[in-house]
Amino acid sequence: MENRKKVAFYTLGCKLNFSETSTIARNLQDEGFDRVDFEEVADMYVINTCSVTENADKQFKQVVRKAMKLNDKAFVAAVGCYAQLKPEELASVDGVDLVLGATEKFKLADYINDLSKNDFGEVHSCEISEADFYVGSYSIGDRTRAFLKVQDGCDYKCTYCTIPLARGISRSDELENVLKNAKDISEQNIKEIVLTGVNIGDYGKGEFGNKKHEHTFLELVQELDKIEGIERLRISSIEPNLLKNETIEFVSKSRTFVPHFHIPLQSGSNDILKLMKRRYQREVYTERVNKIREVMPHACIGVDVIVGFPGETDEHFLETYHFLNEMNISYLHVFTYSERDNTEAVTMEGVVPANVRAKRSKMLRGLSVKKRRAFYESQLGSNKTVLFESENKEGYIHGFTENYVKVKTPWNPELVNTLHAINLTKIDEDGSVRMDFAAFAV
Repeated sequence: MENRKKVAFYTLGCKLNFSETSTIARNLQDEGFDRVDFEEVADMYVINTCSVTENADKQFKQVVRKAMKLNDKAFVAAVGCYAQLKPEELASVDGVDLVLGATEKFKLADYINDLSKNDFGEVHSCEISEADFYVGSYSIGDRTRAFLKVQDGCDYKCTYCTIPLARGISRSDELENVLKNAKDISEQNIKEIVLTGVNIGDYGKGEFGNKKHEHTFLELVQELDKIEGIERLRISSIEPNLLKNETIEFVSKSRTFVPHFHIPLQSGSNDILKLMKRRYQREVYTERVNKIREVMPHACIGVDVIVGFPGETDEHFLETYHFLNEMNISYLHVFTYSERDNTEAVTMEGVVPANVRAKRSKMLRGLSVKKRRAFYESQLGSNKTVLFESENKEGYIHGFTENYVKVKTPWNPELVNTLHAINLTKIDEDGSVRMDFAAFAV
């Protein structure tokens, strides 16, 4: 039997990165590699990087050190967003042998020779303008849920964001290919698919960057809803200006799409939204939330928000705080603004001190806890369907309802990756919800 090499992967960042790591891993398995866990000794370690926060940069160095501790002779490759933005910086990290940018990462196998260590990291990264072709991908690492990539890149020019520099222009997968990938996933006994991309509401923009829309996001959603064998479809983050009322209406009556939306706001102040070059005002956001509540009162609505953006005064921050406090939303993802090279915001005046950023972040995180608690309380006594996950956490199994309420019940391995009708009974001290199995069928 041939001696197959072992490869381990570590993914930093978003769901999109997870879907791409999974695809790169499948490609390498076809080339004669066996995938092992990152905690194991491997011949090659591949780190899929992220550029969104300062923390991701620091994490990268820690992950390389971890790989070198496991096997100091292992070949280490860095791919992904940070590898595109700062290839030389990553290549200079001790232990890194290969750095591949946006277009090269899916061709990793072509760049590997005999896996011998390099004295210096070798860099292959293109001008980002060359990232104009689309590579479809999906992740199937977690048995209960898969991330399906439908779109890549972004044409928006938000002043704080490096993603267009790291991923290139907006481009989409062909509808037939998305449907084929979704069918492939459904045949592997995976119950839930999460749609992912950089700007998924922009779905339909041509594969080679032409702006003509072959299909719209609504058409994508309508076609996916028809696929047999998928129990649940979930839309990940979608821009408020691209989430149309027709899509909200369709989801409310859909067979498989769940009542859960994650909509980035970034700021509740129109002044700051303008500085960020966001493509909407806060009034549009209010309209979207109201529309969702009108047709899906029990929907879960998550919000991204950035604190400490240059020029954000105490008044602007309080405007955001009150706006979110008054709105009927379910939870927040709070990001503390961090300066990124080559973005417009870096040169802006009104830099907010780090301690003020931290204080604002803490306030909004507190608000998020309050919002999630209120949302969970509003769901007590209702009948829902839960999809159980695979981990035994301190004697309990956890799962999520269709509207993203986290539930727990005593561990039972037979429940893994199964759907059950339940009744939500009470909130546990850890914040998750206790349940009874219900008499009605799923």
